[in-house]
Amino acid sequence: MTTRLEPADADECARSLAGASAERRSMRIAGALSKAYLGELRATDVELRTVRIAGVVDHVPADLTITVAGGTPFAEMAAALARAGQFLPLDPPHADRATIGGVIAANSNGFWRSRYGGVRDLLIGTRLALADGTLARAGGRVVKNVAGYDLDKLVVGSLGTLGVIVEATFKVLPIPAASAGLSATFARAGEAFAAADALVRGASRQEAIVIERRSGAAWRLHVGARGDRPTVARAKSDAARAVADLRGSAEPADDVASRLVALRELPAAAIDGALVRAALPLAAQTAFAESAADLDAFTTLVADAASGIVRVHLRGDDDAVATGAVALLMAARAVGGSGRVERRAESLRERIGAWDPAEPRGHFLMKRLKDAFDPAGVLEPGRSAVG
Repeated sequence: MTTRLEPADADECARSLAGASAERRSMRIAGALSKAYLGELRATDVELRTVRIAGVVDHVPADLTITVAGGTPFAEMAAALARAGQFLPLDPPHADRATIGGVIAANSNGFWRSRYGGVRDLLIGTRLALADGTLARAGGRVVKNVAGYDLDKLVVGSLGTLGVIVEATFKVLPIPAASAGLSATFARAGEAFAAADALVRGASRQEAIVIERRSGAAWRLHVGARGDRPTVARAKSDAARAVADLRGSAEPADDVASRLVALRELPAAAIDGALVRAALPLAAQTAFAESAADLDAFTTLVADAASGIVRVHLRGDDDAVATGAVALLMAARAVGGSGRVERRAESLRERIGAWDPAEPRGHFLMKRLKDAFDPAGVLEPGRSAVG
């Protein structure tokens, strides 16, 4: 039977980890459990929840930084920043439920990554509870923090396998004064991705450049822009020109922001079948997308065309879904990218692994880091690609 712990603060969390290590009791690390489907989940002796380690620790609007406890809901932090006219330029999936620690541990980025940077770029300091009971601090609470190794990057995407994030400091920005968007329809994938590529390489700076395809529907491009009014006007004008040059059909886009939110939440919505996530070279997106759309189990494709992150939702017969998922992982690898099965139905867990069977780049170094941070192997056993 799994024991559930909810430590009240960082010190109690560290003691819980030290006790589990000493007794060789396996432990799952969780916040709101919004991303509990990621990786390979094994039964554990203990489930440690960070929900009580929450709240804004420090916010200095003049310095454009905020420090929050690891169990703080992302939405709660966003509301606190909004009251000061600021925002954290991350738009992760599950934004309504996710905790800050979970966003970091899952390296959970949305469509704003190419405009503002991802979790790795905006995170400037962390405090970690390690498996031996140590509370370690990396980085700091100021932007100009250049001393020592950039250890914050180690925990981004670590899925709780290296320690518990009990505190984090981010760079933030003023809320933009204006926003606008554009949506367009294309007959072929090549035209949609060519229009997106023109925007990526152009002088104006869009906030989001997303391509959507649903089974039996046309290819759609959604572009969002925020900033001062001249910047937004330029971005919208450039997007309209790129659409016209590639023979797309532009649409009124008063609701483009809500459309982008819905597409961003595909990982939350794809509760059946399998959701494959691929990280691709930008030039390889068209071929990959066309191959995905031809699969028997194809349902939905959402591509962050500015960063090369493509998600494909497969539904239907389990055999078709499993075959399609394997084909997508192989296709991603063939073009120099990588892939993983981000989510799959319970009926498919024995047939499809979360990770590509091919050994990931840097596997040896990741394994050494895991052994150094968690020598007893009690934190999230089997959760990551290195076990």
